[in-house]
Amino acid sequence: MAHARIRLIAPSGYAHDPAAMARGVARLREAGCTVEGVDVLERAQLRFAGTDAERAADINTLATLDDLPDIALVTRGGYGAARLLGQLDYGALRERLAGSSLALVGHSDFTALQLALYAQSRVRSFAGPLLADLGAEPFPTFTWECFWRTLATEGSEATWSHAGDGEVDVQGMLWGGNLAVLCSLLGTPYFPAIEGGILFVEDLGEPPFRIERLFYQLKLAGVLARQRALVVGDFHACRPGPRDNGYDLDETFGQLARIAGIPVIHGLPHGHAARQLTLPFGGQARLRASGGEARLEYTGYPHFGSFPRLQGEAGRK
Repeated sequence: MAHARIRLIAPSGYAHDPAAMARGVARLREAGCTVEGVDVLERAQLRFAGTDAERAADINTLATLDDLPDIALVTRGGYGAARLLGQLDYGALRERLAGSSLALVGHSDFTALQLALYAQSRVRSFAGPLLADLGAEPFPTFTWECFWRTLATEGSEATWSHAGDGEVDVQGMLWGGNLAVLCSLLGTPYFPAIEGGILFVEDLGEPPFRIERLFYQLKLAGVLARQRALVVGDFHACRPGPRDNGYDLDETFGQLARIAGIPVIHGLPHGHAARQLTLPFGGQARLRASGGEARLEYTGYPHFGSFPRLQGEAGRK
């Protein structure tokens, strides 16, 4: 049985699907976890999970706790994290969290906070499921198992089919997240200067031409040239519009291959999709691709304990 202490944080959108949130909490408790901070699920102001001050306090309070939880789990994405970046106590967060075993987990809009926390405080985190994802129907077996397997061990790996030619074998710091959110922080103090990294990206609902424009931002800003590889995750519901005249996501990725200047590996099972890895932002990684298969190994991240219940046994009803 897992006996993790999990603290919920809601830095972005309000809990617009309370049933999914309730299922997520129930499944974690059935797995033996203690779930704290469920009151954040009741907060709502406009599209946000509370006021800016309340949502910033979700993060800042982590620096004041005598006893840190094992996991600080984001409830959902949406929009709102950017409003908090100037309100965080980065010095206190660095002192309390950098080097701790706390697993700070989320994705989507949470990418803004992950970038800022690393840039300003060297706090590592995880790009992984939200509470809403853990409460999804049908039961998210792949996501659930990857979540616990990564957090419970010193190192983990993922393999997937890769259609590219040639061989890739690179090592570097693993980092990234939502492409649009990531690009929104370019040129700010909250965008980390990472050299020789392995950058992963995903996105939701952006038309292909906007995705290409975002990749050009990374290219023209010099970010791609400073990385050892780019790993492309799920780009869900990224469909062309009526004026695109045959320009689709395949065309976008074809252009990306021509301009990137570094290896581009597609198919990472991560993003706004049913199958979602838990990836350590700030961990060390090795990426290999050949013969139609890609393998990403990662280590050097916060982890804790042993969680034998890895087969998604909790909450299947």
